[in-house]
Amino acid sequence: MSGTPVQHVAVCPGSFDPITEGHLDVIRRAAKLFGWVIVAVGADGGKQPLFSLEERVEMARVACAQLRNVEVDSFRGLVVEYARRRGAVALIKGLRAISDFEREVQMALVNRKLADDVHTVFLVTHSDYAFLSSSLVKEIFNLGGDISDLVPGVVLEGLKSKGGSRKS
Repeated sequence: MSGTPVQHVAVCPGSFDPITEGHLDVIRRAAKLFGWVIVAVGADGGKQPLFSLEERVEMARVACAQLRNVEVDSFRGLVVEYARRRGAVALIKGLRAISDFEREVQMALVNRKLADDVHTVFLVTHSDYAFLSSSLVKEIFNLGGDISDLVPGVVLEGLKSKGGSRKS
């Protein structure tokens, strides 16, 4: 092959409430596979977030600051429409367990129906983070558990500022 390699864009969407080391594992690996990765923090979702959209975006920006080909943005509406607007060819989704697989495949099939030019790429989370979720992090923190190995420092500080447990 000759010439300049194609620099494909991928979107890694989520609520990131808050961003965890499991999310960062997937984002780091996506950054090795794609020329540009957009961590897209969703404004819409069925859950009531602990952190505002602006707080979630800022924590993700700080957590991803060392990744040269990663940017953090927010979006509203359908992720495939956002991906198209940004010129992305793929959605990156992390998988932890069978339950994730069932839900994510269903979403991938719907997204494919809506936008067959945007592909879903599944990355299996590192085994160190297979149990990890944002909800679990918040619960452990609120019960006084140590989450310092599960989240970036900016998230730990953000949780403390929300008035949660101070034992971590």
